[in-house]
Amino acid sequence: MQSDLDMASASLSNSLYDLDLLLRSGVLHQSNAIVLSHPGPCSSKEDLVFFIRDLFTRLQIGGIEFKNKALESLLHLLGRDENSASLVSKEGNIGYLIHLLDFSHNSSIREHATTAVSVLASENDESRKCVFEEGGLGPLLRILETGSMPMKEKALAAVEAITADPENSWAVSAYGGVSVLIEACRSGSVVTQSHAVGAIRNVAHVEEIKNSLAEEGAVPVLIQLLVSGTSSTQEKAANCIALLASSGEYFRALIVQQRGVHRLMVLIQEVSNPDTLEHVLRAISSLSGFDSSTRILSSSTAFIIQLGEFIKHGNVLLQQISASLLASLSISDGNKRAIGDCMGSLVKLMESPKPVGLQESAAEALSSLLTVRSNRKELVRDEKSVMRLVQMLDPKNEVVQCKIFPVMVVAAVVGGGTSQGCRKRLMAAGVHHHLQRLSEMKVAGANKALQRLSGNRLLNSIFSRRTWRE
Repeated sequence: MQSDLDMASASLSNSLYDLDLLLRSGVLHQSNAIVLSHPGPCSSKEDLVFFIRDLFTRLQIGGIEFKNKALESLLHLLGRDENSASLVSKEGNIGYLIHLLDFSHNSSIREHATTAVSVLASENDESRKCVFEEGGLGPLLRILETGSMPMKEKALAAVEAITADPENSWAVSAYGGVSVLIEACRSGSVVTQSHAVGAIRNVAHVEEIKNSLAEEGAVPVLIQLLVSGTSSTQEKAANCIALLASSGEYFRALIVQQRGVHRLMVLIQEVSNPDTLEHVLRAISSLSGFDSSTRILSSSTAFIIQLGEFIKHGNVLLQQISASLLASLSISDGNKRAIGDCMGSLVKLMESPKPVGLQESAAEALSSLLTVRSNRKELVRDEKSVMRLVQMLDPKNEVVQCKIFPVMVVAAVVGGGTSQGCRKRLMAAGVHHHLQRLSEMKVAGANKALQRLSGNRLLNSIFSRRTWRE
């Protein structure tokens, strides 16, 4: 008797709770509250708001079939447009929707709820913020350990979207999610790997999480994805490695130990995506400070030639990083001759004031290539490049305000035993006159370049006298 009374009391309590929820939701005040049709494309905002509140009421009071139908209707609504997600996050009970992700619920309900939360997290900033603030990150990470593969894919898409906001990234560590994400990279599907490495890339910006990534073995996993991942996965993995490589000696040593330089060099020959190439080059640039890495990079003819191709045909960021690498590596004369045809592009880059540092990188790379005699002869035969150098040397040219860089290039051309023919070509182009002016202005290196261009003191004296008379 007591047991029956307890069961009846519990049933009545549940019914009272459901009735209270119905009353507070306001859906009973509408004539069509029992059977509610999907709002059409031209429905008013008021109709949409009522429909959303009705859906979430049904989610909370119905059985399994009732909840599944409500979730299906919710997914149908979310698939309409971005505004629907904003309205759902504002008017719906997102906290309860996240509660349905728990493994104690029916599997079909969990799958539908996971899909809905994933859409909300991925759709826009407003709905994504709502999912995070309602505590969605923790349950989504738990799905990666207990859910089916389709659920894991949707959960990881949501985690990647949530962690794209720097203010949310720190929470991954609080939920113990670093090891979960790394494991998803190791053993997940193609889709889960892409989203997992994207989430790792996002959290790699957080200083406190970087050490956890190293301790949990993220570096070898990321390097492996450079080879075995899809193009999207490779791009995200390369981005993450570039971030870690720029973080300090500890991470650079880990990447080098895992043969990361070799993997990056292989990838640079295989991909064409500019974003991936930029990340790869940035990572290589950070790793080039190691002696072992420098030897590998400097001795690879294929890599050096690829840098020359980027300088000629890449976007401005690829050009800048490639020029910087050429300037820093110890390249053989043979490899310098092999990429001599990129010198004209380097001269042209010296005219670009942006991005910052581009002129310096181009000038230093060009000066390095001009240590080879044949390259010096080739450059002075290029009339367009010589004319550009003359214009850059002109004190009146305000586009290139720092005259040190064109002076550096001229000094490289006339230095190292340049033939008299090279000097004559530069003289005929008007280099001497501008150098003399720059020397008077105390521009660093101008006087020395002027002396080299003149060839000897007597010739220098003659040109000085001629300039004075003019």
